[in-house]
Amino acid sequence: MDWGLGHTTRCIPVIQQLIYNECDVEIACNSQQKTLLEAEFPHLTYHDLPGYSIRYAKNRWITIGRLLFQLPKMMIRVKKEHRWLRDLIARRKVDAIISDNRFGFYAEGIPSVFITHQLAVKTGLGARADRRARQMNYEHINRFTEVWVPDNGAGHSIAGSLSKPEELPSIPVKYLGGISRFEPCSGLPPSIDLLIILSGPEPQRTIFEEILMEQLPGIQGEVVVVRALPGKTNEAKKLLPHVTSYDHLPGPELNRLVCQSKLVISRSGYTTVMDLLKTKSKSILVPTPGQAEQEYLATHLEKEQLACTMQQQGFNLVKAMAKANAFSYVPNNEDMLQYKVVINGFVRTLKEED
Repeated sequence: MDWGLGHTTRCIPVIQQLIYNECDVEIACNSQQKTLLEAEFPHLTYHDLPGYSIRYAKNRWITIGRLLFQLPKMMIRVKKEHRWLRDLIARRKVDAIISDNRFGFYAEGIPSVFITHQLAVKTGLGARADRRARQMNYEHINRFTEVWVPDNGAGHSIAGSLSKPEELPSIPVKYLGGISRFEPCSGLPPSIDLLIILSGPEPQRTIFEEILMEQLPGIQGEVVVVRALPGKTNEAKKLLPHVTSYDHLPGPELNRLVCQSKLVISRSGYTTVMDLLKTKSKSILVPTPGQAEQEYLATHLEKEQLACTMQQQGFNLVKAMAKANAFSYVPNNEDMLQYKVVINGFVRTLKEED
């Protein structure tokens, strides 16, 4: 895993279910991910794995260009991580591999699962480029034995055409349903007027934070800001009489704050979206500029009436909150437990073949 902390946190329920099935789980990740996961699973074995080190920019089009420019470097990293895995397998007994968007984590003769909600890839460069990106995506995915998609197999789709393209990979595709480390809200009345979650890659995380900080003095009501900086303190800081800030919060604490909030502003990263659907939260999704996937997701979810969306450029907090208050939200009614059925079946097959 290495595509950001969203991919890390969505693996938490997967790991929990593997442990429930009495699996001996080992995790390969970078240092930032290890900090987050060790808080949840302090007794597991961790292996240091360098990431893809994807860099983003301040401008949308520069970000798209920079991502394309980094593709060759990423392919080199895929080959290196595949060699890294082969070396690990030579030293340790590995019965199965589960990879969240790490293309090099497959091995011949070992069940290898690829987790992604993006079977189709949005490039931001048009349909022709999207088709080519999907072909390249499938060239890597088809090296695995099966793919797990965190979306609903039937009924409404959270990810839309990202997870249900016209053409599927040649390997088995299993839909997990939505997955979230959060617990459903208990039904207590919310006491926080606005919760802001500032996750996502730099420099856009800080840019969006600065945009919001300039406007918070003009907002009435209780506001909580979570800066989403793992490894930092989780102590509360008063920025203004009505604004409280946290650098980072453990999952259960963030879950509690989300449930206590009347409205949540966040990025439209897929893991964040699934967390907010699990808690049936009203939200304003602000896509990270240059991330075509997030832009598509925000638009798709607004059409489904699961969230409303605003762009970061020209973002006005007062107008955003007014839009949210007038928006007809339709709460998510999926139980988001299908992933347990898929994982239980996967482990059962492993034990039968052992």
